[in-house]
Amino acid sequence: MRTTFVTIVLFLFSLPIFSQKLKTVEASYTYHAPENVTLEQAKRTALERAQVQALADEFGTIVSQSNSTRIENKDGQSKVDFLSIGDSEVKGEWIETIGEPKYDISYEGSMLVVSVKVKGKAREIVSAGIDFKAQVLRNGTDDKFESDVFKSGDDLYLSFQTPVSGYLAVYLIDAEGQAYCLLPYRSQTEGIYTVSANQRYLFFSIKEASQDERSMVDEYVMTCERESEHNQIYVIFSPKPFMKAVDRESVKEITDDAIAGFPRELSSSDFRKWLAKTRTHDQDMSVKMIPITIKK
Repeated sequence: MRTTFVTIVLFLFSLPIFSQKLKTVEASYTYHAPENVTLEQAKRTALERAQVQALADEFGTIVSQSNSTRIENKDGQSKVDFLSIGDSEVKGEWIETIGEPKYDISYEGSMLVVSVKVKGKAREIVSAGIDFKAQVLRNGTDDKFESDVFKSGDDLYLSFQTPVSGYLAVYLIDAEGQAYCLLPYRSQTEGIYTVSANQRYLFFSIKEASQDERSMVDEYVMTCERESEHNQIYVIFSPKPFMKAVDRESVKEITDDAIAGFPRELSSSDFRKWLAKTRTHDQDMSVKMIPITIKK
């Protein structure tokens, strides 16, 4: 009986390991960019579509279709409108990029053409992810201030809501390849931020924070040294506890016009390694990447 029991226990513990097995995938994609799209935006779009293509090739897609019929009667005449909406989603998620994506930039007449080849590690989606809500806000704390374009000097806020209680981290990767931990806040030493279900959170605002949390809240003002810079904000949520990445105090020079404190930082490569490792061990983790542009 003891041997049988041990065998069953080992089998049960092995199930999550097999379900989280990663596969190496790769794909190429060529993007013909419209005239109003910058080179950086075109490269990002091409890369995202190449990753989606790789996931679709390996794991397939889920295709759905919804139909709607509207009948309108006017002056004794009936008019029927039929609307069909098709949609598809890949059945896998990108975990980690292997090496650097390879780009080829060319022009067809005045049209920018970006080709990219990317390789990475991915896993099959075996259950629906947690559908949390995260919105980046500019110069206002209501959701109507959602924006992906900032000017240097604009305030940054984040609105967040989840249907289940869990744990949250927020990072920003700048144009220089540095990753900054925006949440948990700098003064939080536990390395983890807990959120409750069905509650709207407004981050990076002392005024909107609860009385017992105001002393730890960090507020952020976006800055831009070039004419335009592209950043990415990663919102990471899981119903299971996880700790933020190992980081360090920022060593940026402080000037009279600068903010007196900077978020803790690490290299973007170290951040991506931490995220890949964390997601590999947590199948319930959901990640939303929000690209933003900052202009002078």
